[in-house]
Amino acid sequence: MSNIPCSSLIIPMASSPLSQTRFKIIFGISWILALTEFFMVLKWLGLSWQAAIIDSSISMISLLVFSLLIMNTLRFYTPRRERYVNILTWCLFLMGVWLAIDHWLLLVSAGHFDGYHQFLKNSMPVRGSIALLILGCVSLISVVWFNSEEQKQMEQRKTDAQKLSKEAELFKLRQQLQPHFLFNSLNSINALIGIKPDEARTMVQQLSDFLRGTMRREENQFIKFADELEYLKLYLDIEKVRFGYRLKTEMDISDDSGSWRIPAMLIQPLMENAIKFGLYGTTGEVTILLRARVIDKHLVVTVMNPYDADMQMPQGTGFGLNSVKRRLYLLFARNDLVEVNKEKNSFVVVIRIPAIEDPVTSTNPATILASTKNIET
Repeated sequence: MSNIPCSSLIIPMASSPLSQTRFKIIFGISWILALTEFFMVLKWLGLSWQAAIIDSSISMISLLVFSLLIMNTLRFYTPRRERYVNILTWCLFLMGVWLAIDHWLLLVSAGHFDGYHQFLKNSMPVRGSIALLILGCVSLISVVWFNSEEQKQMEQRKTDAQKLSKEAELFKLRQQLQPHFLFNSLNSINALIGIKPDEARTMVQQLSDFLRGTMRREENQFIKFADELEYLKLYLDIEKVRFGYRLKTEMDISDDSGSWRIPAMLIQPLMENAIKFGLYGTTGEVTILLRARVIDKHLVVTVMNPYDADMQMPQGTGFGLNSVKRRLYLLFARNDLVEVNKEKNSFVVVIRIPAIEDPVTSTNPATILASTKNIET
């Protein structure tokens, strides 16, 4: 199919110019004015008013039929730019057919008027020129209209494909969060089974609750920040079993931030990143700070953990922070929503989440994954 040269479109447009009421009114008024002007010209050339009425009515109504014919034809066949000569050829052909039909109808209807035969014969070149001009104008308007409609459809398809691709990538990012955290938790459970079986059982139960909450959030792209905090507490309970007394957390949350809508599972990878690097290389107690404020129509969330510039940090994929940056960019098309600072002995990550007026709801995961294959193909 892709090897066939596309010199024209043979797929019908969903609508025509006459599908719009405004165009119908303009089109109708234009033909009434054309008929009136044609009648006045015939009367000025010496025809009786009866002959002028018959001539103008038959000529303009039959020409209207041919104009609608060419408009409907262009709905199914819109030539490319290099094939516009086809339109001229089509107009010339229809002009010839119209002249023959119009000549016959006028002879039958108005041939009994004195001198009309000679008048009709002499006026045929002028009638042909008028018909070609009108048919050409109708063709030009139709081509512009259908090309515009085609462009709109292409832009809509492109927008839909981009949206679907974006949602698919967001879904993949969210799906990657679970195994990334799950591997660490299972390793901790495995270590606790032999020495602290009770804590291992507790951690398994907490992990089960955590994953159950994750599954409930799969259908929601955005949730309230208060709900995210409840979800985050389940995660922190697991980590506190894993690290014991070494892990302390502080939350400084303003009252107006709880109702703010944020992408689901956005804060957990930041906290995981802070715990991983904050507790690395230490044996004492470490405090991870989470702060949230509403500032300038943005929810500003700060995650802070201890940081030693002289210590070599553990090697990792950097998935957590990178996933947050990528998700915020996909959702808001902005690269300035994540800021990373190293202040004295603290590593600080600040994210700014804009107000969401019309949140993008996530598509069914199976549909997304299936559609992603088509997009990638």
